[in-house]
This record gives sequence, C-alpha cells and structure tokens, in this order.
Amino acid sequence: MTIIDLEPGDERLISDLLPVLRELRPHLTETLFHEVYREGHGQGLRFTAAYTDDGICAGAARLARRRQYEHAAHAVRRRPGDHRRRTLHRHRQRLLAHLERHARDAGCHHLTLDSGTHRTGAHRFYLRERMDIAAFHFAKELR
Repeated sequence: MTIIDLEPGDERLISDLLPVLRELRPHLTETLFHEVYREGHGQGLRFTAAYTDDGICAGAARLARRRQYEHAAHAVRRRPGDHRRRTLHRHRQRLLAHLERHARDAGCHHLTLDSGTHRTGAHRFYLRERMDIAAFHFAKELR
C-alpha cells in the first residue's frame, strides 16, 4: 500500500479521491471540492489517499485545522467491491496509523471520523482500533 498526500491541482483528487469522499458526502461536486481545497489548503487542509498495490484508491482522509488550538483528522474508506476484505482491513489499519502520526506531527489534539449510520462494519473496525463514539452528528437538508 502507498499513502500519498495530494496537493491542490493534482488530477488524482478528482479521479481517485472524490469518488471515495462522495461515499460520505454525496452532494460534493467537482467544482465545490476544488473551491474548498483551494481555500482550505492555505489554512492547513490536506487530503491523503491510500492506494493498493494494484493502484486502486482504497481510502481517503482529510486532515484539517478546525480552530487555532484544536485539530482533527477525518478518514473515509472505499467499499470493498471485489477486493479481499483482509487486504482492505490492513489498508485501513495502515491509513489510520498514518493519520495518527500525521495528526500528532501537526500538533493535533483529536482524531475524529464521520461514518454513516449504515456502515456497521466500519464502526466495528473503529471500535477495534480503540476509538470511542464521542458524538452523534445530526444533519438536516435545507432545500
């Protein structure tokens, strides 16, 4: 597995990362994604992609400075598809370990993850990795 930090303008942001990010945020358009990253990059926003040995983006993460003294890292994972679950489990563990190191090196105080309520397998993984359920995230569409 290869873990790569992607800079604004990198074509892999759209071809590889955006489909993974849309699993949690289906409203995210290519235009909005570019705007958010261009604006946020100068404030510490970074995106990381984890690639399998076959060159498939298996996971994506966002490291963001949320407030002056509070930092957080967020991660999402691509659904298994035709990849073996055991291999994906190792990729998830390595991506999470990478994020923890990256967050600590950046002076982060928290590592947080958003996960859809239907993703029970992901929840089991996060709990096995000694993460706590610290909050429920509520949303309301205002269209």
